[in-house]
Amino acid sequence: MEIHAYEKLWLGAALLLIVGFIATVSYGAIGAGVEMIDDEGGTVDPQALDEHPQFSEPGVYQSGPNEYEVYVIARQFAFQPGTGEPIRVPADSTVTFHVTSADVIHGFEVVGTNANTMAVPGQISTFTVEVEGPKEYGLLCNEYCGSAHHAMEGTMKVVPEDEFNASATAGGA
Repeated sequence: MEIHAYEKLWLGAALLLIVGFIATVSYGAIGAGVEMIDDEGGTVDPQALDEHPQFSEPGVYQSGPNEYEVYVIARQFAFQPGTGEPIRVPADSTVTFHVTSADVIHGFEVVGTNANTMAVPGQISTFTVEVEGPKEYGLLCNEYCGSAHHAMEGTMKVVPEDEFNASATAGGA
């Protein structure tokens, strides 16, 4: 059987595309550090978040040297904290987010990073990120959650440690 030169060219190009696709998916799954969020965060009653030990006062809590826990509630159409007041974390630290929703399914994305999860009522999504130098990040809801979904946004500020400690002492962390 004889294969025409153009058929050989297209077969080679198709094979190259398949190999490139597999390499891209492999890099995304392993090389870029993308992790799937599992159910290790646990569950919570979305109607009783005000009775939960951490979600009753969502915010930033120090859990170790240069380690912080951030509890975030997503609700139509804001992140608490994040929308009315920015989430402030110190630079060069490890930050573990615990995100849940009080009403409907929302998204929680830290723009410019690979920190991205769904906020499902009753589920706690837990993921950890390393933050470096001072920088301001946007927070977005990337799941359609209602008529004002487009306005659901917030801010996370990575600040120098001395500035974070000064604001924490003043009660602003």
